[in-house]
Parts: sequence; C-alpha cells; structure tokens
Amino acid sequence: MDMKKILISLLNFYQTFLSFDRGILALFAPGGACRYPVSCSEYTKRSIRDFGVVRGARLGLKRIWSCR
Repeated sequence: MDMKKILISLLNFYQTFLSFDRGILALFAPGGACRYPVSCSEYTKRSIRDFGVVRGARLGLKRIWSCR
C-alpha cells in the first residue's frame, strides 16, 4: 500500500469516527465545527489525491493552520 492510500484511509477514519462535522463527535457540535464549506479533512484528502502526498499534505496543513 502506498503512502497516498494510507493517508487517505487515515483521513476517512478520522471523518467517520472523530470529526466534529461528519463523525460521531458531531453530537457535540450540531451545526458543524468547520468554517469552510469543504471541511479541512476533505480538502486535505482531495489535495493529496490531486497533488500527491507532499504537496497535498502541505496544503492541508496550511488550511488547518488558517482556522486558528
């Protein structure tokens, strides 16, 4: 399994079980917690798929960092 598939699988796990927007933890944030129309995890997943692991992860981290 290559790194791209591993990271996307980890992001899928996060979105399913840990995310405040789509996962089980959404019970604690009924309206969602993300200020962007596309969540940071989904954006990171798409970036990794489109641009590769290094650039996609960097773009995802930059997006997450902008939420502070």
